Amino acid sequence: MNREYRKWWSPRLGREMELLVFGHGGVPVVVFPSSQGRFFEFEDRGLIGAVAHKIDRGEIQMYCLDSVDAESWYNRNVPPRWRIARHVQYEQYVMDEVLPLVRQKNWNPNCISLGCSFGGYHAVNIALRHPDRFTGFLSMSGAYNIPDRFLRGYHDDDVYFNTPPAYLSNLSDAWYYERYRRNTYVLATGWDDHCLGDNQHLARVMGEKHIPHRLYIWDTWNSHDWPTWGRMMNEYL
Repeated sequence: MNREYRKWWSPRLGREMELLVFGHGGVPVVVFPSSQGRFFEFEDRGLIGAVAHKIDRGEIQMYCLDSVDAESWYNRNVPPRWRIARHVQYEQYVMDEVLPLVRQKNWNPNCISLGCSFGGYHAVNIALRHPDRFTGFLSMSGAYNIPDRFLRGYHDDDVYFNTPPAYLSNLSDAWYYERYRRNTYVLATGWDDHCLGDNQHLARVMGEKHIPHRLYIWDTWNSHDWPTWGRMMNEYL
């Protein structure tokens, strides 16, 4: 399997960022780690191995990103405004630095975002905010209620436009709907998953707005865990 390590100074974040690329071709998949996770997490946890046959066959190419969650959502030492501002910078890093690398290496017209747990939030949010650049997402056990979980109820425009259930509920822009209806959106969770409610709520909002999507709820133990996520990736990716 082709494996590449990349590291560069990010002008958007003002720090070095690292990532791993797995595979030689196919649909590019931008992978967000779980809460405060690192770029090597999916490799270490066996999730790259879970889909190695698809990577080797050239069906998918994985771009495993680093996170700055510890500097944004999980940074309890700064005010909520700084947390959301740091997240906005992270999105700029993904859009302006990572995606150009993806397109330099891979000209497949599709691009998928993927994540589990809090990485599922990142995958859903960036795909819905940029449906012209991401043609789908796979979110496993994602959590989407950002203000209540991380900001003690703080709200501003950046918070609103980075909380998918909120901005989807009021969305009326035909530009987004036209692209949403071309794309593929998959939410996967389990009946014993503590994020089940978040996924059911987001699926309900998407259904009310007539955004095509699929919600899969697994009847399994320990659904919010790496072995289950590996099986979900093998099933839906």
